[in-house]
Amino acid sequence: MDNNYTKLNSEFIDKLANEGWEWGQPIDHETFEKAKNNDWSVVLTPTKPVPKEWFCEMKGAKVLGLASGGGQQMPIFSALGAECTVLDYSEKQLQSEKEVAKRESYEINLVKADMTKPLPFEDEAFDLIFHPVSNCYIEDVVHVWKECYRILKKGGILLAGLDNGINFIFDDEEEKLMNKLPFNPLKDKELYEKSLKNDWGIQFSHTIEEQIGGQLQAGFILTDIFEDINGQGRLHDFNVPTFYATRAVKK
Repeated sequence: MDNNYTKLNSEFIDKLANEGWEWGQPIDHETFEKAKNNDWSVVLTPTKPVPKEWFCEMKGAKVLGLASGGGQQMPIFSALGAECTVLDYSEKQLQSEKEVAKRESYEINLVKADMTKPLPFEDEAFDLIFHPVSNCYIEDVVHVWKECYRILKKGGILLAGLDNGINFIFDDEEEKLMNKLPFNPLKDKELYEKSLKNDWGIQFSHTIEEQIGGQLQAGFILTDIFEDINGQGRLHDFNVPTFYATRAVKK
């Protein structure tokens, strides 16, 4: 098994984006213009917009899009007057951010990096971190929460989209139970090979202890939470919650 699984995943995300992946399609000019007039919405999870009251005052705010490339959220925040940085390990996702920024004539700081490593920012650098569902592609999420806490200013906000693990249990048709939890290809050679064969990338399930408990252990105060569904498929049709989003504040 390849210990450098994040390189495999960055190539996997590039491939998805090049094939028209939903989360790799940048917003259009009309959407950007609407955001400038405060007509906007963004998601952390597949279908449910993030409540606007979850955000800080965006004009002049220093915002980090953590694993948030693709030209979907950062352009909105830039239209609202935020100073945006996006960190992603996908070259294609960062390229989309660059193209939208050029089209709409705003500045954005693009950082190609791996969030399994220490984040390349100073302490207390940001007012807001926007982190859509993506930590299913890394094994250790507790490290990420600690780093988020470090780089947020006091009173800063962490908005995170999280997978609850249910999707990993079922087959592709979402009809049969196929896999046990936890889902970790790095600890299961057969699952690793299956993941590569089926072009899933190297993904991981995470417990509520890791996701919410990890945020609390890092020092965050959890202030709100909501659940969401897949957006399509049988689990969606039965309204089975498969994702959740959290709002947490640095003490």
